[in-house]
Amino acid sequence: MTLVYQSTRDAQNQVTASQAILQGLATDGGLFTPITYPTVDLNFDVLKHASYQEVAKLILSAFLDDFTSEELDDCINHAYDHKFDTPTIAPLVKLKGQYNLELFRGSTIAFKDMALSILPYLMTTAAKKHGLENEIVILTATSGDTGKAAMAGFADVPGTKIIVFYPRDGVSKVQELQMTTQTGTNTHVVAIDGNFDDAQTDVKRMFNDEALREKLATYKLQFSSANSMNIGRLVPQIVYYVWAYAQLVKEGDIQAGDEINFTVPTGNFGNILAAFYAKQIGLPVGKLICASNDNNVLTDFFATRTYDKRRPFKVTTSPSMDILVSSNLERLIFHLLGNDAQKTKDLMDALAEKGQYSLENVDETILELFAADFATEEETAAEIKRVYEENHYIEDPHTAVASAVYKVYTERTGDARPTVIVSTASPYKFPVVAVEAVTGRSGLTDFEALEQLHEVSGVPYPRAVDGLETAPVLHKTVVAAADMQKAVETYLGV
Repeated sequence: MTLVYQSTRDAQNQVTASQAILQGLATDGGLFTPITYPTVDLNFDVLKHASYQEVAKLILSAFLDDFTSEELDDCINHAYDHKFDTPTIAPLVKLKGQYNLELFRGSTIAFKDMALSILPYLMTTAAKKHGLENEIVILTATSGDTGKAAMAGFADVPGTKIIVFYPRDGVSKVQELQMTTQTGTNTHVVAIDGNFDDAQTDVKRMFNDEALREKLATYKLQFSSANSMNIGRLVPQIVYYVWAYAQLVKEGDIQAGDEINFTVPTGNFGNILAAFYAKQIGLPVGKLICASNDNNVLTDFFATRTYDKRRPFKVTTSPSMDILVSSNLERLIFHLLGNDAQKTKDLMDALAEKGQYSLENVDETILELFAADFATEEETAAEIKRVYEENHYIEDPHTAVASAVYKVYTERTGDARPTVIVSTASPYKFPVVAVEAVTGRSGLTDFEALEQLHEVSGVPYPRAVDGLETAPVLHKTVVAAADMQKAVETYLGV
């Protein structure tokens, strides 16, 4: 029986996995979400010897069940190859008191590579499967990492174009240059005068604009998404949670069946939601610890059951988490409400109209799975320094947020279960922050800091930043947030 993906806002809007991947976002504004979970044989006596690609095949076969085995093999083999700097794909590093799951060994040195390396193959395979003649326009808002990873994945992929919006003053210099130097005749990058929430809100509005959708159709164009709003982005993220557990069993650090915790630096809620889905298919998870920065809307939500975005937007040293509207939380809300699409829609409408909503009568067993806290800027810098001094290992600021939150969590709860810190970016992506935290040196440019980071860490320069300083800037467009649709129409010639 084929797995059903339903919109979180309309019980009648149900599709298969491949249809959900092609659409990206439901036309009613909701997110396609599984309403049942597949049965997956998580036999860790076998999986501890499996390659990353083999674990991916197991998980993707279960969740993307209208793809053939041969189609998935082709997608997986093209995705998880030499683009990653280690055959392991996602190394699990043992540090003092924690494990760091390095999800930044791909071509753009951020965890988005884990899913965006495979999404273009899933999408083009789905297009062939459904005889789609339209060109797919990937429309994406980024808080720093998704944009580059998506462009790297979709660059020059036949039958696609990609348009990325990012907040002009809301990303690191390395992140910005990674995007603005991106090659590919089908790539387009636009900076906006606004923040990530502004970009994401207008991208979602364009997806839901029926007149724009019909206009694109006359030119044989249609939107899809590379954000984690797309289930084809989210499902591949489940893989690395199962993989990490298998590595702990392999090393003899746990026995199969032992519960472990994951601490996840969280912005748009997709990464930690993938861990939730891993739990639903049988992964022995004790706690999912949701770690935020000073934009601590999620911390407050889990503490009060009220989501309130009416607060100052703060620009921090962990910009990929500078988000006040966590889109993927909608999927968790849907599950908390017993998969009730009407109730979910009412709450999302309240968020859009009033800036907040409150939960009542929810599935308590789901909420009990989560813990949540945040780390300040000072705590984040102190954690980078602490981890370096204890392990000679440098975390990026997003990973350090998770690490700092976990440290406080263990002190508060005494929970001694083995815990994996989900390490979402290389420190080379945020060299100024990392070097200043470790050495106290300030006032460095990004490229001066890259040299210092290399000296302090002993870690070779990743390919992603090697030569970045001298790469030609190919994308220079800047628009007001209100003019995003005009920029899309101009680029597409519609």
